[in-house]
Amino acid sequence: MAEPFVVTDDEFQDEVINSETPVLVDFWAEWCGPCHMIAPHVKAIAGEYEGSLRVAKLDVDDNPTVPGRYGIIGIPTLMLFKGGEVVARITGALPKDRIVAQIVPHLEKAEA
Repeated sequence: MAEPFVVTDDEFQDEVINSETPVLVDFWAEWCGPCHMIAPHVKAIAGEYEGSLRVAKLDVDDNPTVPGRYGIIGIPTLMLFKGGEVVARITGALPKDRIVAQIVPHLEKAEA
């Protein structure tokens, strides 16, 4: 079963922007309670959509450049990148079904 992988500012271009597979990026921080609340959802999504979606985690404290580039001012924020572009943005600790509802339409288009 796929697990989320860690991505840094330095790796972001290669691992996310240049990815041929859509990438869901979890922008989080260790001190963020809501980030820990959604972590099991993020991990489950990585496993359930293995093959059609990659899931990355980016610690905003250790990697401030990418969050600044995308205007992230609150965490947790999930962003779905497809073809190097942001196609979905989810902010806050939402239930798994609401997260999935926002990303699945973009995955279906990728597979059609």
